[in-house]
Amino acid sequence: QMWQVGKRQASRAFSLYANIDILRPYFDVEPVQVRARLLESMIPVKMINFPQKIAGELYGPLMLVFTLVAILLHGMKTSDTIIREGTLMGTAIGTCFGYWLGVSSFIYFLAYLCNAQITMVQMLSLLGYGLFGHCITLFVTYNIHFHSLFYIFWLGVGGLSTLRMVAVLVSRTVGHTQRLILCGTLAALHMLFLLYLHFAYHKVVEGILDTLEGPNMPPFQRVARDIPVVSNAVLNTTVKVVALTL
Repeated sequence: QMWQVGKRQASRAFSLYANIDILRPYFDVEPVQVRARLLESMIPVKMINFPQKIAGELYGPLMLVFTLVAILLHGMKTSDTIIREGTLMGTAIGTCFGYWLGVSSFIYFLAYLCNAQITMVQMLSLLGYGLFGHCITLFVTYNIHFHSLFYIFWLGVGGLSTLRMVAVLVSRTVGHTQRLILCGTLAALHMLFLLYLHFAYHKVVEGILDTLEGPNMPPFQRVARDIPVVSNAVLNTTVKVVALTL
């Protein structure tokens, strides 16, 4: 029995190691390559005749999703967000990973219908690196609460990362209608998700509340009344009269 139990545990350990070994090529990447791919995710390239190259690794996208979770958690705390069911950490992780995995699967399904040349791992990598613009925009606008500044970053930084993904999908899709459906869906979902993250967990500016509710009045405080100062001579005379009476 001891031999069988040991054999069973050893087989489980070897199978687990084999599963980890399958995922190892997707995370075998140098920091210099991740930095270069982050910069490339903000630079759209207009090349339609040949399919653009997509990095088939998941280390950078996974780190960007975790970074987005941390930024979203910071926004929840500064805006005093109250979660009735669950925790702030669970909500942030569910929102970010749900978008990354859910939208990647949906776009991959559309790409399969539109005959686009892209795999599921490439789609996860493309959308994951596309979240780099979201991280920059939310990090700035969660700390500087101006809606005009958010719209500038939304169109500038978020738009560049979206155009990068759209350009890659256009180069890998044949047909104008297929390109319009696939790229339009991805651009709409990506830009709307950034709007949702901003307005769902954004700190309300106190000036707007002052305008709607009126100026905040200071609380009423009780102060001691002014008591006239009595001279020492009057006090001495009063004490002597009381003493003689007694």
